Amino acid sequence: MDKVVIGIDVSKDWLDVHALPSGEHFRVGNDHAGVDGLAARLSALHPDLVALEATGGYEHVAVATLSAAGLAVVVVNPTQVRAYANALGKHAKTDPIDAAVIAAFVSAARPQVRPLKDPAARAFGELVARRRQIVQMIVAEENRAHMAVSTPACKSIRRILSALRRELKSLDEDMDDQIRKSPLWRVREKLLISVPGVGSTVARTLLAQMPELGTLDRRQIAALAGLAPWTRQSGKWRGKSFIGGGRSSVRAALFMAALVASRHNPQLKAFRDRLVAQGKPKIVAIVATMRKLLTILNAIIRDGKPWQNA
Repeated sequence: MDKVVIGIDVSKDWLDVHALPSGEHFRVGNDHAGVDGLAARLSALHPDLVALEATGGYEHVAVATLSAAGLAVVVVNPTQVRAYANALGKHAKTDPIDAAVIAAFVSAARPQVRPLKDPAARAFGELVARRRQIVQMIVAEENRAHMAVSTPACKSIRRILSALRRELKSLDEDMDDQIRKSPLWRVREKLLISVPGVGSTVARTLLAQMPELGTLDRRQIAALAGLAPWTRQSGKWRGKSFIGGGRSSVRAALFMAALVASRHNPQLKAFRDRLVAQGKPKIVAIVATMRKLLTILNAIIRDGKPWQNA
């Protein structure tokens, strides 16, 4: 029998559902009542896989509810789905079409189903994401302060900065509380920050955004962070290697950690300097340092042993 695959296009108000191989299509509300009904309806179909696009948060209720119903759920990258649609020549874009394309994509690609984060991990992840947003707002206001001329504008910026810094301090305290409540997170944070160049912000980003740390090999963890290089090649022609995809928040945190580590961590500084001495562009050397740092952190969590200077 053909395997049953479900594709779901997510919007703020609706979930458009497409089933393969039957081609059945229907729509439900993107709320608790609609998702509960959807879980019951899909359970009766016994699907092998249910796929939703990442939408920045609108998919969370559906993912949690469908997973709790015992369905195999995967959240797919919308960029990959759109590339697949273009490859098929499907340039039209509507919610029903998108749901059908998602179903076809996962039927062909068979992405791996990963365990859903527990509620505490999701809550901590939201705190980390909110902290990152507050920091970005502080940077934006500080840039405006350099350009402001009038006294009223300067006063307004100072008031906003004061409020944002208070909120940042409050978020840090909330994250401290979350860490204290979890013995596992306390141990893992201590292990991560034992590496010179890795501070609490980087450690907490990894705890929240990469729970797979320590469970995958170095190639898998690099790919998950979007640090695995991919190459454009055809015949004898070979283009430059690139990185991309993966979890951008993790990659951003590792970039800052690699900059610090390349100055203050003897092992990683020697690694980065050696690449530069070989003629590698500095940005390439930093990306390689990010990848090596992630490999080290993955091994530290896997083995449960803190950093030790060579």
